[in-house]
Amino acid sequence: MSDETRTGTGSTPNPHEIAERIRPSLTSLYVTYFRIAEQSDLTGPQLSIMARLNDEGPARISRLAEAEGVRMPTASNTVNQLEKRGLVRRARDESDRRGVSVELTDKGREELVRVGDERTTYLTDMIATLSEDQLRVADELADVINALAAAYVNPPNSEKRG
Repeated sequence: MSDETRTGTGSTPNPHEIAERIRPSLTSLYVTYFRIAEQSDLTGPQLSIMARLNDEGPARISRLAEAEGVRMPTASNTVNQLEKRGLVRRARDESDRRGVSVELTDKGREELVRVGDERTTYLTDMIATLSEDQLRVADELADVINALAAAYVNPPNSEKRG
């Protein structure tokens, strides 16, 4: 396929055509990556909540549910599982003594680092299979992927995109 066919206009890449080209591979890589990374007994949603607590500090379960795009019972169940393992704890909300916030424990921070390091190693092994030229492109693409994730995961005004 020529560059002009791919871009549609000959100058500006077409987002839909890019999505069509990469979606199957992204799905395949995602499934493969998480199959390999499943050696951790923490689920994706558990890790996501722990990472959010690590990055943003203590939060109420309602705020976690909203930020994670899940219902309150789902977030509450996830927090309960993490609390049973000593990875998070509930504490009185400093801004409203009637409320309860969830915070990461030291053990939770250690587990988050351990699992993060483990998963970085798995991803490193996948990336290391690329040729030198492909590694250069991947190096440049890393900023693009991070920008896309930042725009999608934390859209302005907390608007959800689907």
